Amino acid sequence: MADGAIFAKKPELALAQHKFAVFNGTPEQRTEALQKLSDGIKQDKMVDFYAQLVSEGVFENDAALAKELEAGSTAQLAELDKNYAEAKEEHGDLEQNESSIHRAVFFAQIGAEDRAHAAYEEVLQRPTTTLNQKLDIVFGKLRLGLFAYNPQIIQKEIERAHELVNKGGDWDRRNRLKAIECIWHCSQRQFKEASDLFIECLSTFASPELMSMAEFVCHGALACAVVMTRADIKKKVLDAPEVVEVMGAIPAVERMLRSLYECNYASFFVALADVETQHLRVSRYLFAHRRYFTREMRIRAYAQLLESYLSLTLKSMAESFGVS
Repeated sequence: MADGAIFAKKPELALAQHKFAVFNGTPEQRTEALQKLSDGIKQDKMVDFYAQLVSEGVFENDAALAKELEAGSTAQLAELDKNYAEAKEEHGDLEQNESSIHRAVFFAQIGAEDRAHAAYEEVLQRPTTTLNQKLDIVFGKLRLGLFAYNPQIIQKEIERAHELVNKGGDWDRRNRLKAIECIWHCSQRQFKEASDLFIECLSTFASPELMSMAEFVCHGALACAVVMTRADIKKKVLDAPEVVEVMGAIPAVERMLRSLYECNYASFFVALADVETQHLRVSRYLFAHRRYFTREMRIRAYAQLLESYLSLTLKSMAESFGVS
């Protein structure tokens, strides 16, 4: 638990994204998302999350699977309770707190959100809980908020994390908080704040528990596209080594940014449509802003072309945008 890495991974945020894709993705994306949801639920014995998905119509109720998940989670909880009893009898406060945090993480893992929050909070209020343990607990609660997409909890825990980090949080936790805030600002349509944090922590991103590097670059680059100048998009995004390394995984984003920079507007509009389908429509954090984003990017393209000329004929403008 020294670095908090164990406790930063549950619940798996990718599963919340897959759930979102089931409702908003293309048929192919839905099929893939359902399979990944099923695999993740079985792997982590997510009995509570499975019950939630059944109630929402994502899955048909499978009594045998529900029984299997219940048995697996019950056995795991019994083992955790045993470990805590041993820590209480044979070890000190640090080990007892760690065992309690493991128990809270287990509740988060199976999708028992309320029990996880209560278990985290109980350890957080102990006078024996260290600063790093408190930070890991707050990150755990923040992760629960992101998983359920509860804005009140997310904002509250971000503020809590800042207070604790300012008291002496290490570099790893500070950097992780910046990455989370970048994505949170994206979800709130605060693209300027998101772009600043994206550039700041891009070279030191080490939060795969939040999302993959390619996903982080996708969200950050799209935020930059709305607010950055054309020159800065080229220098700080397209030419950044970390971005170059993962652009192959998000080709539509690269085509959109590069065609905008190169003033290839016909290609730009095709890429923009692909970005909406492949990324904006299936991102939990950007879905609500997809129309705003596409409108702002169209305006950027029109303005960029018009700024280059004192006068422009409709014919030449149509040719530039690839329309008749």
